[in-house]
Amino acid sequence: ADLTIMEEGTELLTRLKSVLVDNKPAALPQFTSCCPAWIKFTEYYHPDMLPNLSTCKSPQQMFGAVAKTYYSNKTGVDPNRIVVVSVMPCTAKKFEIERPEMTDSGFKDVDFVLTTREFGTMIGQAGIDFQSLPDGKMDSPLGLSSGAADIFANTGGVMEAA
Repeated sequence: ADLTIMEEGTELLTRLKSVLVDNKPAALPQFTSCCPAWIKFTEYYHPDMLPNLSTCKSPQQMFGAVAKTYYSNKTGVDPNRIVVVSVMPCTAKKFEIERPEMTDSGFKDVDFVLTTREFGTMIGQAGIDFQSLPDGKMDSPLGLSSGAADIFANTGGVMEAA
């Protein structure tokens, strides 16, 4: 989510500079593009507002793209051999991974999406007891999080974090 914050924040600053400093038009207000259902709604019902949508991918898609490019380069693993699976609360994320713009690296950014319900069912079927698992160390391939992502789920949270 921090990558999304940096990308959307930079895009917003660029738009504001265009209007306030350069006296050039820019699509304002800027709306977040993290929710695929919101994107589809805007495309269908309000295509006139499409220029106001951020051009940034969602955190799910950004992470998938980073996993298949940055991680691939860092480890030497062919990106076609990397499978990215997201666990998300919203079924619209399943639709999002099929959008054509989510393959601009030459392969799908995210290969599969499980809903949290599906993932919970799989955990139950596998008989995994989290209380009996040993403690582990969190990986942080891109460094520590800023914590700003904590407000993403709140109304206006993404743009506030940006």
